[in-house]
Formats: sequence, structure tokens, C-alpha cells
Amino acid sequence: MAKKKPKKEKPSVHDELKGFDIKINEFGEITSNLDIEKLNRFLNEKVDDKKLRERKEEEEE
Repeated sequence: MAKKKPKKEKPSVHDELKGFDIKINEFGEITSNLDIEKLNRFLNEKVDDKKLRERKEEEEE
């Protein structure tokens, strides 16, 4: 079976995250060129967290 060749094109990303790059260094630390706080704010706004759905429902009652 032939090995897969790595893709050379960059994946498509949301307009707010243009230029975002993330890597894991030799120590297992995640390094990024985007501020973690900015990334967390973006994820909180755009991504639905299934684990937090129940908490939101309880707070609304």
C-alpha cells in the first residue's frame, strides 16, 4: 500500500482566524502565534459545547 503524501496547501479557516498557526514543540507544549485568550473568546462565541448545555438549561430554569 502506498504512503499518503502530505498536503501542501493550508486548510480553510474562519476569517477571524486568518494566519493562525499552532504547533507542538519537542517538550509537548502547544505553541501558537495567536493569543490564547483571543482563541478562547472565539471558541466560546462560535462553538456549542455539549457538556455545558445542561448547565445553561439549569441556569435558565
